This record gives sequence, structure tokens and C-alpha cells, in this order.
Amino acid sequence: MTTATLELDPVQAAARERAFSMPLEQIDPANPLLFENDTVGHYFERLRRDAPVHRSTSPMFGEYWSVSTYKEIMAVDTNHQAFSSDWSRGGIVIADRPMTERLQMFIAMDPPKHDVQRLAVSPIVAPANLANMETLIRERTCRVLDGLPRGETFDWVQHVSIELTTLMLATLFDFPLEDRRLLTHWSDCATANPDVDQRVVTSWDERTAELGKMFAYFTKMWNERVNAPPRTDLVSMLAHGEATRNMPPLEYMGNLVLLIVGGNDTTRNSMTGGLLALSRNPSEWAKLRANPALVDSMVPEIIRWQTPLAHMRRTATRDVELAGQKIREGEKVVMWYLSGNRDATAIEDPDRFVIDRARPRQHLSFGFGIHRCVGNRLAELQLKILWQEILARFPRIEVLGEPTRVKSSFVRGYTALPVRIPA
Repeated sequence: MTTATLELDPVQAAARERAFSMPLEQIDPANPLLFENDTVGHYFERLRRDAPVHRSTSPMFGEYWSVSTYKEIMAVDTNHQAFSSDWSRGGIVIADRPMTERLQMFIAMDPPKHDVQRLAVSPIVAPANLANMETLIRERTCRVLDGLPRGETFDWVQHVSIELTTLMLATLFDFPLEDRRLLTHWSDCATANPDVDQRVVTSWDERTAELGKMFAYFTKMWNERVNAPPRTDLVSMLAHGEATRNMPPLEYMGNLVLLIVGGNDTTRNSMTGGLLALSRNPSEWAKLRANPALVDSMVPEIIRWQTPLAHMRRTATRDVELAGQKIREGEKVVMWYLSGNRDATAIEDPDRFVIDRARPRQHLSFGFGIHRCVGNRLAELQLKILWQEILARFPRIEVLGEPTRVKSSFVRGYTALPVRIPA
């Protein structure tokens, strides 16, 4: 099943025609406008067909290689020797920033440093700890859902998606609940590109200043916890971890950003994307209401369908050939997870939202290889509990209009979605 065989509205039909008539060398899938208006999928469809590894030129991001098919993305993601994530080579996002502005986090490091820093925080999402957190997640989810208005329009993003993920972040960091919306703000600042969108910060200097406030807040928390017995929150784990307790300030700040964004964006935007997908596929919602046990397979399907982080970037450490293309040492390689999750050679009927797929976890949204998302099971647990409790309460949730999408080729997310729960 391809996009062409699905019914398209006039806007999407026109976008698809442009994508397939445009000269191949002019296609730039990193254009944030294509994500804001949700038309980038047509360009990925064209690239998967005609140029799975495509040399793109962006007026904003320069030259880069677009990798758009499942097989080739896996080849890059599982070969960290040839394709580096290290911040000193460029890091994990397509935008190139001066060395002084690059965040030094373990996802933007190569082994062995990546491995030992990741290991320092991984116990927080160990199975036993997730089991301990489940009751708290469910209690908070119930409280948020029970507090929603009935019979009136409200914003699902603000009232549900942001509130639930921010509460979870505050728990992971043992962060003061009264200040929890600071975590949301800092996450948005960290992923903002003020050259593209001034909604969060209006300049790179302002972004740096806001992240400096985050660093000051968390430095105080570090100083408190490094002098106390080890605890099970992320700050204490970093402060007492053998590989992280002597981190320089820029590494501490970078890892804070990683943990805040990683704990926020995947879950937050999947909470909104899942509701939107069900609203647009009423037969699937009927299937779910008839068999609530399908929540288990629906959750990974939501994460595939949404693909909350559209890409990850690597930099070639040597000359390498991929799908017949010669990539030179030092060149930028962008893995489009969003495109790989729509690749019909790997996923059956990829353009359809199907809540009872036979292999629902066959997706790229969490990445693969050494950088596979450390918190993937926590994200799935939060979504599972949310939909279990929605089904227990609401026969319907009406989506009343189009979502407002983030203007970004990195975070595939939403800033607003108007909904109503019938009284």
C-alpha cells in the first residue's frame, strides 16, 4: 500500500504531485515547512523509490546524504565505526553549530565513553524500577483524565500530553513538582532552532541563556545529592556514577538535555499522535473499544506511526559505499526514521494505522545499535496506561480540528490539538 493508493485531500494531492514532478536533485526533505504542513511523506516516498541514498542540498543545513529506506537506515545505525555520532564531528542533528554551542551528551558520543555514561543512568528504566513506577504513573494518569473538562473544547497537548510527561520527568529527576513546567520549557528550548521558528526562543543566544538557567537549577540539585547517599533519581545516579561524577560542566548540561528531551518528546508527541491517528481511523478505534487488550499492540504502532524524532544524523569516519553511493569521510549522513517507518519493503501496509499488527515493534522510532533509546519501555508503559484509562472512562474523544505542528525536521510533534469529551 502506498500513499498514491490512499485517498488524499486536495492539499496533499497537490503536494504529492510536486514531490514526484520535481527534479530529484532539488528535493530537500529537511525543509521544516514540509513537516509543519505534514507533506514531507510524499518526498520520502519519491526518495525511497528513486534514490534511497540521496545527496541533498539545503539552504539551511548545507549538503547532506538522505537515507530513506529501512534496510539502509539499519546499515548506518548499526555501524558506529563508519558512522559517528560524536559531538566533535557534528553530533546527531542535521543543523551544524559552532563547537562552543554543541551539547556534549552520551548519545552524541562514540564508544567507549558513550557506553559507560549510558550505563550510569540505565538502572532507572530497569524492569524492577518500571514495575515500581507503574502504580504512580497510573494514579497520576487517572487524576489528569478525571480533571479534564466535559462538553467543552480544550487543548489535548497542554492538558494531557505535556502534563503527563512533565509529571513523569519530575519523578525521574526527583524535581520539585511545583516547578515541573520548567522541564517542558527547557526541553522545547533544547530542540528549538531559532533560525527556523522563534516560537520558543528568538535567537541562539537566548537559547544558550535559557539552557544556562537549566544548568544552574540542576547544579544546585547535583550539589545537594552528591553529598547525600545515592538515590534512584537521575541526578543522584549521575552524581554518584563512576563514569559521570567527574563530568565537566558541558557534559553534565548535555546529558541533562538528553535525558529531559528523551523523557519528553517521544511520549508527549505520541500521546497526541495516537489520539489523532485513532480519530482519523474510526474503524481502528471501534476495534480497540471492542477489544481493549489491543492496547498492547497499539502502543508500538502509535510510536511507529508518529515517529516522534524524524531523523538522526551521523558523520562518516571514512569513505564508505551505501546503496551504490560513495559517501566520503566527513560527510553528513541523515537517517530519516520517519521514512523508514513507511517503507513497504520492510513493513506491510506502512501507510495504514493498524492497531493489531502481527509485528508491531518492527519500527525505527527508537533507533538501533548502541544508541537505541534507553527509555523505550518507559515510553511504552506510559502510553499503555494512558489508553487503558481512557478506555475505562471515555466512549469518545472528539478531535475538532487539525493539529498545530512543530516547525522542525527533527522533532515531529504538536503544539496544539483541539478536542472535546462529550458530556
